[in-house]
Amino acid sequence: MKRLDLPPLPPATQLAADEALLNSGESGAGEETLVFWEPRETFVVVGYANKVATEVNIAACEKNGVPIFRRCSGGGTVVQMSGGLNYSLILRIDENAPTRNITTANQFIMEKNRAAIEAVGRVTLCAPGGGQRTARPTISVRGHTDLCLGDVKFAGNSQRRRKNFLLFHGTLLLDCDLNLIGELLLMPLLQPDYRARRPHEEFVTNLNLPAAAVKAALAKEWNATEELKNPPLEEISKLAKEKYSAREWNFKF
Repeated sequence: MKRLDLPPLPPATQLAADEALLNSGESGAGEETLVFWEPRETFVVVGYANKVATEVNIAACEKNGVPIFRRCSGGGTVVQMSGGLNYSLILRIDENAPTRNITTANQFIMEKNRAAIEAVGRVTLCAPGGGQRTARPTISVRGHTDLCLGDVKFAGNSQRRRKNFLLFHGTLLLDCDLNLIGELLLMPLLQPDYRARRPHEEFVTNLNLPAAAVKAALAKEWNATEELKNPPLEEISKLAKEKYSAREWNFKF
């Protein structure tokens, strides 16, 4: 598998990269790839079918100059901000592999990601100031595609499928200002049972691990050893300008 580390880019370009890489794989020109990017500014991203008015505190976003975007995959609404780490997997769909349908792909990918991050925690989690390691809740998969410490969430994930390739991507909260989530988002209409209607500030947590260590662990788990040297830059630019920067797309629902 290839690996692509994107530099800080405008939000529309970051979102466009995922779709362009999926399209590249589907066309036969691309390869299975693990992508990483870290936001440097705050913005909101709704899932493909989300209604902005029911998911986002639009007034708070406008007051704070926080733009709102829409991604090409489903799932819930997220706040992208400094301290978060995004990954994307572009994987081949094979009828004889775990990627053959939505459910088996979710299970396969989430277990690999869980194992990778758990390994980082075992190695690096120490008490403040050094010394003995602190106790850490078990990392588990909750709902369909949430990664949790105990019963609090640190990563949400979503999937988009084409005929031959799929996109599976997510955001990991590493060292984020979690108060922004409750400030900028409304309570979602659809919630997993384990959330028990908890407000955002009681439902999410930071993983408190360095981004470099998490990226290294995920790359090792997915055997992403070679750099992707020819990403579809023209299509990324085109999608960013014509789709992901367009109000018609971002506020379509």
